[in-house]
Formats: sequence, structure tokens, C-alpha cells
Amino acid sequence: MSDDYFEYRHTVGFEETNLVGNVYYVNYLRWQGRCRELFLKQKAPEVLADVQGDLKLFTLKVECEFFAEITAFDELSVRMRLSELGQTQLEFTFDYVKVTEDGAETLVARGRQRIACMRGPNTNTVPALIPEALARALEPYSARSRTLLGRTA
Repeated sequence: MSDDYFEYRHTVGFEETNLVGNVYYVNYLRWQGRCRELFLKQKAPEVLADVQGDLKLFTLKVECEFFAEITAFDELSVRMRLSELGQTQLEFTFDYVKVTEDGAETLVARGRQRIACMRGPNTNTVPALIPEALARALEPYSARSRTLLGRTA
């Protein structure tokens, strides 16, 4: 495991595959969301508490490019990195790596997700600054984040 990404480990289940045994596209997107949620739970619980208040993390854009197929019971490492940190938006990249019992790794897909921070009631949300606690929690996952927008380690 590397120090420059947050990792979510997942075993592919039958319910995530189609009739010929390949993983449905939508599951890659679900795994991005799950990885992000676990990051908040493990690395930024105070931000998770803020989300239960009026902070909203809106997914603006999501994408995934495939290089190889995976099937039921494959072991997957979803590796999230911070690729951009702005004032009100941030972007993650995701590497989907198949890991075998002997430790061999194969990059099977790569994804990206753009998030906007918003505050306010559902009927009147406005852009909000990325919480400092979130920026601090993300710093280990991108060397660039240390210097963007005047944020320092």
C-alpha cells in the first residue's frame, strides 16, 4: 500500500455482474462513492458530521475508462487521489486495480469525480468553501494540494 492514495478494498460479488459475468458499469461509479464515503468516515469524521448539518457535497461529474474486465470474486483495490483542490470544488482520480493472491496487480479502470461544496437548505443552496478539515485530510493524497490556493501543510 502506498501513502499517496486512500484505498478501498472490495471483493466483486455476483450481484455486480451481468449474465456473462462481467461487472456492470454502474458499479465502478458506486465504488467511487463508497471510497469517498469511507475516506470521510476514516480520515475526516468532522466533515462527515458537517455533512449531517448543512454541508452538501454535490457530484458534478463522474467518468470511468476501462482497460480490462473483472468478474465475480475478483479482489479490487480502489485507489483515490486528490487531483485538484479549488476554493469550492475538488476533483478525485480513482485507479481500479485487480489484486491477485500472489500480489500481482493489474490496472483495470481509471475514473474521475468532480465535487462541489454547497451550503444551505435544499431549496436554496449556495457554493461554499471547502472545509479546512477536508483540505487537511486530503493533503497526504496529493503533493499539489499543499500549495494550491495558499493552503499549506
